[in-house]
Amino acid sequence: MFGGGLNNTPARMVRRMLLPQLPEGMADDLPPIVKIRGPELCLKCRFARLLCGRPACPILMKASAYAGAHAPVSREMQGDSPPSAFVGRFGYPKVTFGPLVPPASGDTLRYDEPELWAGLGFSDIVRYRMSLVRATRSVAVSDALDPKGLLYDLQTSFLSVSPVRSELSFSRPPRGGPFIDDSSPPFGPSAALERYRLGAGRSDRRLERVYYDRDMKATEGMARLYSEGLTVNSIQRVLSLGMMGTKRKLVPTRWSITAVDDTLSRALLERVKAMPSIDLHHVFVHDYLGSRYVLLFAPGAFSYEWIEAWFPRTLFNQASSSVHSIGDHEGFRGRKTYAAPGGCYYSVRLAVAEYLERLRRQATVIALREIYPGQLLPLGVWNVREAIRAALRSEPVLFDDMGEAVSYALSKMAAGETFWRSSSHLLKQAMTQRKLASFM
Repeated sequence: MFGGGLNNTPARMVRRMLLPQLPEGMADDLPPIVKIRGPELCLKCRFARLLCGRPACPILMKASAYAGAHAPVSREMQGDSPPSAFVGRFGYPKVTFGPLVPPASGDTLRYDEPELWAGLGFSDIVRYRMSLVRATRSVAVSDALDPKGLLYDLQTSFLSVSPVRSELSFSRPPRGGPFIDDSSPPFGPSAALERYRLGAGRSDRRLERVYYDRDMKATEGMARLYSEGLTVNSIQRVLSLGMMGTKRKLVPTRWSITAVDDTLSRALLERVKAMPSIDLHHVFVHDYLGSRYVLLFAPGAFSYEWIEAWFPRTLFNQASSSVHSIGDHEGFRGRKTYAAPGGCYYSVRLAVAEYLERLRRQATVIALREIYPGQLLPLGVWNVREAIRAALRSEPVLFDDMGEAVSYALSKMAAGETFWRSSSHLLKQAMTQRKLASFM
């Protein structure tokens, strides 16, 4: 049911279908529910900080079990890397890093390029990602200033526009559960790397110019690559491997994802905030991978809010019988603190900024997401960004009146109008604040 759209399904039917239980047959395949302290704590933590005080995240353990076993891999393997790599964050400033390689040849770009996953189902994406094997070595993040050995070879392989032939020898057969994180896509087993050989590919001159320019700041490099058409995912990989900037260092993959979304969206919004406001209210509705997205664009100076509503028996709301939400917002001047929902806040803001720049207008933006039961494995923030991008490529429903726009938008949400009106800061502000025009 998650592969298709629910746009034509009334919200009351979505609520009846999704709130009481998992999709038919799903419950039999899942481990028992793990008791946790409360969804509010889990929504803030998202695997990263262990706010519950436990030595390991019980939700993460359950998600790993849901991912299932991987195909066995021997100590020797060959494959074509997309190219792709992962940089860990534990032990910073000394971290583990290494290539991600599938035991497959040919066009493997789709294994690590979310912008090629449009139309794929949840199981297809998981299958691609679980096929990736990670080879690991330890390195200081500052080694990116003068890279040698594997780090240098991996950086130069990332200049390629095509998959790179990789031959890897591990200290032991790769094993262990899949790597799962709320920000980045999952991948399969890992093992320490002993020997390797990376083939050569055809270099992308756009990447070469940024890589070899040691006087170009990282923010300038991101902006340049983005303006020249590189995907957001490609820019994130380059930043993570320490391939841009004047003071280069490795950036853990989780941090690089948010850094790129944040940096690019702020640059776009600087231009958007100088543009005139939209005249009508825009409402978009879109369904993707077990979630419903509703976006409301209202006339006025730029402000932005992102709220997620997690239904019972979803990843971060497994023990409660109620819907729980987490969100954050910013005004015209932006924000300086890290947003409560984490990386999704910035990935959605980037998609929103792209749309407003195309429109040559600014607006007040309220973006809402309902996460329904069934998807118990996080795929990373890319799926939220791509869902919002897809929504904003569709035709909006237009309204003259704010009240009508809000009523229509909230009628599409299964959690109900009362829930969303009480959850949204900007919605309450927009419905109660008197505009200058009302006095004229």
